[in-house]
Amino acid sequence: MSRFTYAGRSLLELLLILTIGLVPMVSGLLVMMYQLERKLEENAQVSVQEAIFAIDRVLDHLQMAASSALPLAGQPCAQALGPLERLAAGDPRIRSLVLTRDGQAYCSTIETTSSYSPSFYSPNAHIQLNFNSPVTPNGVVVELRLTYANPGVIATAYGLELRNELRGFQDGLVLLVEFGNKYLWSSGDSRDAQRPSQSEFFRSAMSSKHGYMVKGGYPEGYTTQEFRQSMLQILPSLALVGLLTGAITYWGIFRSRNKGRHAASPRG
Repeated sequence: MSRFTYAGRSLLELLLILTIGLVPMVSGLLVMMYQLERKLEENAQVSVQEAIFAIDRVLDHLQMAASSALPLAGQPCAQALGPLERLAAGDPRIRSLVLTRDGQAYCSTIETTSSYSPSFYSPNAHIQLNFNSPVTPNGVVVELRLTYANPGVIATAYGLELRNELRGFQDGLVLLVEFGNKYLWSSGDSRDAQRPSQSEFFRSAMSSKHGYMVKGGYPEGYTTQEFRQSMLQILPSLALVGLLTGAITYWGIFRSRNKGRHAASPRG
């Protein structure tokens, strides 16, 4: 066998060993990437539904408070205010209860220097976010009214109640709750200059009870970041498997070569 032939054969064997050694590493990374994408996709889908359940629970509570105060609607404020205040004070999650007549507030558990008559963005809307409450400057107030009742009741809660529910999802997913053209998420709202990124594995669903939207998604670049972190954890193990696979392949080639030499040598 000439030197060139031997060198070429050795190079091919080396390339074969390297290729076989890389197969477990490449396969492992591909499987990990597939599993990561499936995990993020399923988590986005499930989390959106769970967020609707959690937000519905807060709004159901507001609706129950408004319904409890409805018998007071239409009564003079001097007569209704005491029982109304006791209803509001009995639950720390209720910010205020407001009695209305023909869409105008005439009695509230919170004293204001100006009239407090929330204007809803749609005649059919019964829940909205208020960023301009006179007693909560720069804050967020959730307002719920009983659209079927006149005189009626508006029950309010702090936006923090919704944010606390969203903060329970601490896995990188950005969840946004949208009421009409206003929205909030765990650390901001629609007054911010930029909407949060939700470009990866975006999902959305509407509450069948209260008509708001929940939108969920991971920020741009999140999948790549998670893949890098997972790769750093699993790469040493994959490299070890690849090294052992390459070593076994080399041993097989070495034994095969030795057998060939013995078979080709002249017998005495």
